[in-house]
Amino acid sequence: MASATDTVSAGSTARDKVVTRFAPSPTGFLHIGGARTALFNWLYARHHGGTYLLRIEDTDRARSTDAAIDAIFDGLEWLGLGGDEPAVFQFARSDRHAEVAHKLLEAGHAYRCYLTQEELAARRELAQAERRPFRIDSEWRDATPDHWPADQSYVVRMKAPREGETTIVDKVQGSITVQNSELDDFIILRSDGTPTYMLAVVVDDHDMGVTHVIRGDDHINNAFRQLVIIRGMHAIEGGWPDPVYAHIPLIHGADGAKLSKRHGALGVDAYRDEMGLLPEAVFNYLLRLGWGHGDEEIISREQAVAWFDIGDVNKGASRFDLKKLLNLNGHYIREADDARLAALVAPRLATLAPGFAPDKGLDLLTRAMPVLKVRAADINELAAGSVFLFAQRPLAMAEKAASLLTDDARAILTKVAGVLEAENVWTTEVLEATVKQMAEELGIGLGKIAQPLRASLTGQTTSPGIFDVLALLGKDESLSRIRDQAA
Repeated sequence: MASATDTVSAGSTARDKVVTRFAPSPTGFLHIGGARTALFNWLYARHHGGTYLLRIEDTDRARSTDAAIDAIFDGLEWLGLGGDEPAVFQFARSDRHAEVAHKLLEAGHAYRCYLTQEELAARRELAQAERRPFRIDSEWRDATPDHWPADQSYVVRMKAPREGETTIVDKVQGSITVQNSELDDFIILRSDGTPTYMLAVVVDDHDMGVTHVIRGDDHINNAFRQLVIIRGMHAIEGGWPDPVYAHIPLIHGADGAKLSKRHGALGVDAYRDEMGLLPEAVFNYLLRLGWGHGDEEIISREQAVAWFDIGDVNKGASRFDLKKLLNLNGHYIREADDARLAALVAPRLATLAPGFAPDKGLDLLTRAMPVLKVRAADINELAAGSVFLFAQRPLAMAEKAASLLTDDARAILTKVAGVLEAENVWTTEVLEATVKQMAEELGIGLGKIAQPLRASLTGQTTSPGIFDVLALLGKDESLSRIRDQAA
């Protein structure tokens, strides 16, 4: 991703080209719902040959942190959703936001409001007492400069239309109409001269050339207020077209309740670091949360770009199902390159297998991946399944594995060691044939040999195929482990 920048030129992007944006607030991690919003913006821009931009809405200075900003960029990069241009930081553009506010004020689309907090509180209480909605009805709306009080602070409010109605034809939600009488005269400039979020969003979208605003449906009400600003500026200087809106439903848990941590609503970094998921699996799963292409479940990035259209997103809330995500991740684990998986597993083995040394063990780990990944749903399971490869002798035995090592089993292990000692070709196929022949000669089932053999080689009762284990460990290590447990 390109490096971040604090500036953006007004009208810098041609309006005949699709431009989308993802604009998170850096007050916490990149939420999984935010990641889906970024994905839909990225896909729509890619599908139409447009541009996908990032904006960090860091105007909440008390809660915005550098760590959160880094986490957002990191999570987006992991998913392959970095911006096409340097990211814009909203706070650095405060002067530009204020400039637009003053233009609206000078043209009569906004006004100085001198209502005090005490006056507003009293009117709000009266509205509650009379059981009616509270609407700003400021006597300062049409006041002329000669009536402005001297040396008294004020805010700048937009003059919202009071008659008629406003309709938005939303790409996802369809036609939405609001009576203009329901809109309030909202603040665009605070008493200290700083811009509000409502103003900053509109100015930044315009200056970044954003043509399509794709965001959560909790912003639908904001759209009607933001249109007041857009149309006010269009009347003043032209060149401020309405964007195309697409408000996507929020994500709910599998039980239909609002998504929370108990449903797995973690930051994207947790899906990678704690849960051990692959980015292509998370990408594919988020894509299918509210959008689909026939019965296709496994969808590549290339297919997603070719097929995606924001108009096909469901109106209703999607349900997050962690089990489905894990199943999907298992598919991508099995499809992944072995060397890549080994590199992802290696850092986790530092604590799981003290005997693992990356410079020596990475090759073995890579060679083991074909038999390990068919049994794993995530990187954590891959790591746990590979620990036996680097275990130090004598192996620590799990309780169930130790119970398999009876006197009779140890006697069998002694015979196994003798037979394998004479084996010169150490491959899975040859080892399987040798041990099966031994079982036939002893007149016992293969399981009578395989179960104690697995326990002696891995310290566990489950592992990849026992002949794969022998081949991976090699002749010397295998025989040493068997003899540690033999009679």
